[in-house]
Amino acid sequence: MTRASSNDLDYLATRLHARRSRMAEAGRLDELCHLRSLPELSRTIFPGAEFSTAADFQRRLVQQLTAEITGCLKHLDDDEQDFIAWLLARFQVENAKVLLRGFLNHAAPETLRPHLVPVPESFVLNPALMTAKSLEQFAGLLPAGSPRNRLRALLASHREPPPFLLEAALDAGYFHEFWTRTHRLPGGELETIKPLVAQEIHWFEFLLVARGRFHFGLTAEMLSPLHATGCGAGGDWFRELLSVPDIPAAAKSAVGIVIDAMPAAGRAGPDHPAMEICALESLAWQRYLRLANAAFRQSHMGIGAVAGYFGVRRMEIANLITLSESIRLGVDERETRARLLPRTAGEVAHV
Repeated sequence: MTRASSNDLDYLATRLHARRSRMAEAGRLDELCHLRSLPELSRTIFPGAEFSTAADFQRRLVQQLTAEITGCLKHLDDDEQDFIAWLLARFQVENAKVLLRGFLNHAAPETLRPHLVPVPESFVLNPALMTAKSLEQFAGLLPAGSPRNRLRALLASHREPPPFLLEAALDAGYFHEFWTRTHRLPGGELETIKPLVAQEIHWFEFLLVARGRFHFGLTAEMLSPLHATGCGAGGDWFRELLSVPDIPAAAKSAVGIVIDAMPAAGRAGPDHPAMEICALESLAWQRYLRLANAAFRQSHMGIGAVAGYFGVRRMEIANLITLSESIRLGVDERETRARLLPRTAGEVAHV
């Protein structure tokens, strides 16, 4: 299918630029940190609506995002549609991981449904997944595609793979297909979008090794097949990552690939790997936000602007979820601010 009008993407990009100016970030995010009740937060973000629980508020945030992504598709051509539609598959994979955990823990279906992310009908998983009798049957009930293929390959090579590897296989399949769809985009736009997509993939690969080796004691041989794509920095970096002795060494190898610089001194130490990953995660998402803003600006009226917009939206929603959780838990304003993902004082800060 081709676009109904050559101006469709221009129209879409114009709307996204207008929506971008109203996002909850910088000064507006600072104002939201003052709010101390969930109904007040929900009325501010969704005028006329009021949610009594953080879970309902968060579900509405995700529903709004999936509706936005779906609404964009009619303005795009075939390859652009395939790329943007795959953003919805991210939620589908997260739902598959929820059901997988339920399978492994013998959870009743009714306890799983409230934890599923709301997605468009075409991305709803087969309900039979909740009553699968074996991992092989579970994998066979997943939608056809790379996530299912990766999970099946893992099950064929491991008799009883740990849950960490099972979930990583689904993620590896998602990112493999994401990278494939990225490379079908037009050349100029591809060069704008590639760094953003590569950042997300490299962060997955970094966590695969850091958590797999240093938290779960898995071997390099067990982790190597879950290399997502070999994108960007390529297989050399991933092979180096598999051989590093500890998380600080892994972090050093990731500078310029996953993070822009090492964490500030004193924020982490070799005896606190969990703290190190937390510090690195903040830096990784700071880099992701920088790249999303860059794609949004550089493309301006192209598919890169759409990709950049949804990257920034992802950060906005993550911050709003953090705010709602802080209110639910009674966390004070100062601690709430410390938990927020990187914020900007304006796009010029990332030029």
